[in-house]
Amino acid sequence: MQRCILHVDMDAFFAAVEQRDHPEWRGKPVIVGAPPDRRGVVSTCSYEARVFGVRSAMPSREAYRRCPHAIFVPCDMGRYEEASQQVFAIFERFTPLIEPLSIDEAFLDVTGGRTLFGSGEKIARAIREAIRNEVGLTASVGIAHNKFLAKLASEQAKPDGLAVIPETTDAILAFLAPLPVRALWGVGRVTAQTLEKGGLRRIADIRQADPAFLASLVGEHAATHLMALAHGEDARPVQTDFEEKSISREHTFPEDCRDRSVVCEVLKTLADDVGRRIRLQNRYATLGKLKLRWADFRTLTRQAPFPSPVCDDFAFREQALRLFQAQPLTQPVRLIGFGVSGLCNECGAEQLALFDSAPDAREKRERLCRTLDQVRERLGDHALRRVSVPENEVEKGRAGSP
Repeated sequence: MQRCILHVDMDAFFAAVEQRDHPEWRGKPVIVGAPPDRRGVVSTCSYEARVFGVRSAMPSREAYRRCPHAIFVPCDMGRYEEASQQVFAIFERFTPLIEPLSIDEAFLDVTGGRTLFGSGEKIARAIREAIRNEVGLTASVGIAHNKFLAKLASEQAKPDGLAVIPETTDAILAFLAPLPVRALWGVGRVTAQTLEKGGLRRIADIRQADPAFLASLVGEHAATHLMALAHGEDARPVQTDFEEKSISREHTFPEDCRDRSVVCEVLKTLADDVGRRIRLQNRYATLGKLKLRWADFRTLTRQAPFPSPVCDDFAFREQALRLFQAQPLTQPVRLIGFGVSGLCNECGAEQLALFDSAPDAREKRERLCRTLDQVRERLGDHALRRVSVPENEVEKGRAGSP
């Protein structure tokens, strides 16, 4: 049986939620992200704002310059996640084979569901109608026999549309032929420039290229991959066991910061948030990573492994601060970030630190952090606050003094 894959992509998701919840903003340019008078970027924007050239990741000040009459609103992840859960619950009515790509995007394998719900197109229309009626949002859906073509189809359908890729080979090749090489998965800006310098600008050019010549440009492995996609071939299944490979948080300072103590406090908050997110998934990290961007936009990263897999805030803060303190402040800091990777589901054995007085020190830290998570869940994020302790008091605590 020919596979039937849907790629569902919510339209301007964050901005659409804001317009849904604020009817007076409908039909107006809405920009979600940093305010225009502060340093930061656009997270997403409504289609009314995109007409003026506003786009995701654009500095908010530039977005304001292009669209000064736009409505700027901060991110409200709680509301966005709630809407996302409603959307994914609708997906589950039609198939258990769901591969989340982000909070607002997923692949669905509805091959088996066609005997119950009809054709892929009929299922896609039912999903879009349910999202519109029950969640108050719109989605674009692409339908094809593989993931690559389904994603291309949803991009063609935006906004608020539906596109079906015909199953015949001739129709697929005709659809792909005029698209730019950037439409191929794995082709970013640098690879696209390399291909274009070699005279390969459209997918049709890739398909007609000599394999040896293509390999000379991008390497044999990439050439094989691109040639398959250029012919509309993609055998990858929908992955239902999708898990994040890393978790990170960043903060951009409103003004470049020269005060190391201020940066450290922000870094602790970021580490705590990473800890909360990894514990929510019941996972552990084996590697910590610092991201530091100077005032001149130069960016450096530093990473180091943990002695054993961890998930507690204490270990994350210590690692983050250790990596940061090792860097001399050659100039003011524009952005600071901390993340973890090498995620696993078991904590493994621990290498005890010098001042740990019991073998269950790590378990005690974990239990404490999970208890704080529960307090925040019940009473809100502002129910607890961190109090700075003088270093001499910390040393007394380590030595067992009251």
